[in-house]
Amino acid sequence: MSTTRTQLPVILLTVFLDLAGFGLILPILPYYAQTFGAGGLAFGALIGVYSLMQFLATTLLGRLSDRVGRRPILLASILISAAGHLTFAFAGGYPVLFFARTISGFSAGNISVAQAYIADITSPAERSRGMGLIGAAFGLGFIVGPALGGVAGHYGGPRLAGLMAAALSMVNLVWAYLVLGESLHAEHRVARRLLDVEHLVAGLRDEKLGPLFLVFGLIPFGFSGYMVALPLHAGRALGWGERELGVFFVIVGIMAASVQGYLFGKLARRFGDRPLMILGTLGMAFPIAAAPFLKTSATLYASVFVLAFANSACAPALMGLISTLAGATEQGAMIGAAQSVSALGRLSGPFLFGEIFDRVGPRAAFVAAGSVMVLAWAMTLRVPRASEGARSSGPDPNA
Repeated sequence: MSTTRTQLPVILLTVFLDLAGFGLILPILPYYAQTFGAGGLAFGALIGVYSLMQFLATTLLGRLSDRVGRRPILLASILISAAGHLTFAFAGGYPVLFFARTISGFSAGNISVAQAYIADITSPAERSRGMGLIGAAFGLGFIVGPALGGVAGHYGGPRLAGLMAAALSMVNLVWAYLVLGESLHAEHRVARRLLDVEHLVAGLRDEKLGPLFLVFGLIPFGFSGYMVALPLHAGRALGWGERELGVFFVIVGIMAASVQGYLFGKLARRFGDRPLMILGTLGMAFPIAAAPFLKTSATLYASVFVLAFANSACAPALMGLISTLAGATEQGAMIGAAQSVSALGRLSGPFLFGEIFDRVGPRAAFVAAGSVMVLAWAMTLRVPRASEGARSSGPDPNA
């Protein structure tokens, strides 16, 4: 227990610094892309390529961390993140900006490694709470990062924001190198093929994991449509810029930090992961579909509170269920596989919803994204009640 108490704050601070650097970029990206002539589809492509690289990296890095340990993979990915931010800072056109998002997407694959680190140092009974704490670190990063990014973008432009994000990544690299210990014991390390999709296929076919994997894909698929349409629609209809979008992400961060850092543990103990997953998924559908019908920034921000609360309750519940069903030697691979399904949703969604936004309009894009969330909610009902606390045998760890 003392080991967990010592290691947990270290990995949480690492995640916080990582997300603060990532969050710096978010309020600037849609408006930076528009200066290069990007519309809905081109902006969606920036989000899509990020998710494509994250899809590839989550599988690769999760499995590689099962082989060599979590620490070296986290250090390497943080360094790659700094390179992506520097490329963003000095992008002189859309192709270079696209390349910057490619680099950053690959580094974002380290989320599966960070979550596997949490799984290594927590007991099955405490795992969903641990995933909630990592979500809280995400939330705090989303408070600090977008707040800094909104101000930096407004007063100093994209270059200042990119340089600040790169600086945060370098601080994180030094911190992690000096303080972050290894969480994966030698006896739990296994050698596997790095680029196969065996665990992804096995998870989708598994009677208990299959519905969870599908929910992992549908939620980011629908949410990505919201994230493509929101800044473009709010910019046209409500006059939003970097500062207003920065406030949006700060709200998301505050809710994630408060719900996942404090409230989720109490809710999970009282209700369990499955009900939180079901209600959280449905709670995301309505604010997404309602967005184009809200006529003021105040009402749109109010809907974001509901959306962020629902997401913050759902995400750690899903992750807790996935990690509990995976064996001790499979956590990195299965979490990586689940994150890969999630990245596939984020990859395909931006292109589709960006095209809908361009061709049909914002209302159609938002309503379609909300409908996908309703479908995800229907899928959560297929998760058996007995799945919590059960364990899947999983594929052969020596595969």
